[in-house]
Amino acid sequence: MITRRSLDLSIYLVTDAALCGSRGVVSVVADAVDGGVRVVQLRDKTASTDALLRQLEALASAIDGRAALLVNDRVDVAAAARERGLPVDGVHLGQGDAAASAARALLGDDAIIGLTANAPEHLATLRRQARREIDYVGVGVIRPTTTKPDHPPALGIEGFARFAAEAELPCVAIGGITLADVAALRQAGAAGVAVVSAICAAPSPHDAAAAFAAAWSGR
Repeated sequence: MITRRSLDLSIYLVTDAALCGSRGVVSVVADAVDGGVRVVQLRDKTASTDALLRQLEALASAIDGRAALLVNDRVDVAAAARERGLPVDGVHLGQGDAAASAARALLGDDAIIGLTANAPEHLATLRRQARREIDYVGVGVIRPTTTKPDHPPALGIEGFARFAAEAELPCVAIGGITLADVAALRQAGAAGVAVVSAICAAPSPHDAAAAFAAAWSGR
């Protein structure tokens, strides 16, 4: 497993089964990790618990310890996977999901827990929560995106920078991010960039991930 201390948030892939198409999520993730993705979040709002556990098992095998593996929302699934001995590193929570403190209590001190935040009231909540409960914050959307139709108003890079400056936690930018945004987001204080369609729908997930990794490192 990836430890909280060694967590590399730089290139963060959120899966979308529809965008992966006939290649399948596992194949796309394997290629993307080969290309430089360092965090994979399994996001599937419609899958059953058993289906999610099967996907996590297959993803863990494909990733083989080269990236952190998180599951979206489902603390119960992350806990069940870890109880089965699967190398699932943690969970990413929305503001409406189980509280981070409850997730930490269930998953343990070594688990990675991320939380979506994008509004001033979320900053106030973050300040009240103990640092030990949350490892990073997912902040967005940066630009309007079709992968999350109910997204909040876009922050833009300047809005992200203002949020990151006050968040006191590593911030991962998400939502409509293109290669052209990566350098500016890093300059704005991002600990990483989270990507959905730019990798899941790319002709070559490997090459798309490698391009994001190169843009992040300034190559």
